[in-house]
Amino acid sequence: MFKNHPKGLYALALANTGERFGYYTMLAIFVLFLQAKFGLDSAAATRLNGIFLAAVYFLPLLGGFIADNWLGYGKTVTAGIVVMFVGYLLMTVPGMGMIPLIVALFIIALGTGLFKGNLQVMVGNLYDDPKYKGRRDPGFSLFYMAINIGAMFAPAAATAVTNFFLKKAGLFYDAKIPALAHQFLTGTIRPEGRSELVSLVSAQHAGIADLAQFSQLYIDRLSEAYNYAFGVACISLVVSMLIFLAFRKTFKHADYNSKQLAAKSNKAATVELTKKQTTERVVALILVFVVVIFFWMAFHQNSGTMTLFARDYTQNFAEGWTRIGFNVLNLFLIAVGVYALFGIFQSETAKAKSVSTAVLTAVLAVLVWNYGGMSRRIDILPQIFQQFNPFFVVALTPFSIAIFAWLAKRGKEPSTPRKIGVGMLVAALGFVILAVASYGLASPPELKTVGGVSPTPVSPNWLISTYLVLTFAELLLSPMGISFVTKVAPPKLKGLMMGGWFAATAIGNYLTSVPGELWESGIPLWAVWAVLIVLCLLSAIFIFSIMKRLENATE
Repeated sequence: MFKNHPKGLYALALANTGERFGYYTMLAIFVLFLQAKFGLDSAAATRLNGIFLAAVYFLPLLGGFIADNWLGYGKTVTAGIVVMFVGYLLMTVPGMGMIPLIVALFIIALGTGLFKGNLQVMVGNLYDDPKYKGRRDPGFSLFYMAINIGAMFAPAAATAVTNFFLKKAGLFYDAKIPALAHQFLTGTIRPEGRSELVSLVSAQHAGIADLAQFSQLYIDRLSEAYNYAFGVACISLVVSMLIFLAFRKTFKHADYNSKQLAAKSNKAATVELTKKQTTERVVALILVFVVVIFFWMAFHQNSGTMTLFARDYTQNFAEGWTRIGFNVLNLFLIAVGVYALFGIFQSETAKAKSVSTAVLTAVLAVLVWNYGGMSRRIDILPQIFQQFNPFFVVALTPFSIAIFAWLAKRGKEPSTPRKIGVGMLVAALGFVILAVASYGLASPPELKTVGGVSPTPVSPNWLISTYLVLTFAELLLSPMGISFVTKVAPPKLKGLMMGGWFAATAIGNYLTSVPGELWESGIPLWAVWAVLIVLCLLSAIFIFSIMKRLENATE
């Protein structure tokens, strides 16, 4: 699985891991921060979240243009890390108003635009070497897995920092309090909400009985805890920069655009395509981008309505075997165990097989010991559910690579566009699970008077199952789509076309606010997910209808 890949892949992947760890730490709590700090309703919070996500994924179009025409990929990536650091540093300032927040968000998005797409173009350049022919898709799967190692630990980091600073203030997290506190301070609270707030205040340890004083204190301290959690991104970016600079020699040969290569060799840098071939490839990519829009609109509900569902409609505790998944160390051990298991079967020497067997045995022993020592009931914060998707990516990537390698040996591996189409069908199935879980539950507006939390929450297993199925879809679409772009993009437009991939992602991310608007509209909760199901199915139908054209573009 890890053999026959360029060394530069691992350096670039690890640099991306650090950056993504910080980004997803921030994203895990961003909507919760907006509602706690500013009292925004779900529609407004998810709308601002969608605008930020759109900017994060749209600005790589600018970053790709800059790298293609002026700085080159490596220098643009370095500049992106520095710019992101400044933005995240601003996010750590307690008491920030809305305007400073928007400035900080724009700086983060700009830095991400300079960094993200160009790093991935460099990964694609590594695989332009003929000796790595046929390894591009598996390579991007490994690259994508590394991204998700960072993302897997992010919600736990955000939760740990949040709990630490709340505890220092003599408080603990309760999902109902922020909304009720804002209602009390604005004079819009109803009698039943006031009674609920009085009950919640008595359960806290702050020693404050005055509702106005407590409400303001809780909002301020929770918001500050989120601010400090955003600071995790600054630390992770320093690590990314160190990795990028320390291991530069492993990927330096892939740090070129077409102009730089032409100047170095004093001749045409790449094989010239005809105008017709260029047009066909660009059109094929644009058609894929259309499908990508609706996938990311659905998938990135993880930081929007799916987090709201975790907070308002899901049990805030775990019992039984489910508990093991709410400890990120356990998830990491399970992932290590999966790779050790593959090592047993794939290792070529007896020594390597023995090492893999020993690792697997140790992992199982530690997991059994950890499980035996866990409390019978574990409290859950809503953002912690976001660790399951990256965990599943890390754990399932070996299976994905093995299955497609097995199919490739038999000449039956589906084309990249076909994988994307199947991914859209699987995504629809993921939201079917949430629709079933939501059937019969009260709509969000009906719950507002009592803090917005359902009195009949569902099992955490519904959300965990949804994340599992959506991860299957993601593995079929995201790394494969990035690979498709680097393979099909005309050589002189590589950075721009990768920027186009992210621009399509940006539109999808902006559209994540649509379910947020529906969340507040009063329609049945299951109907919110039904909209996403229909869009995923229509996208799948579209891509299968143009499959021949897409497959011809790769020839």
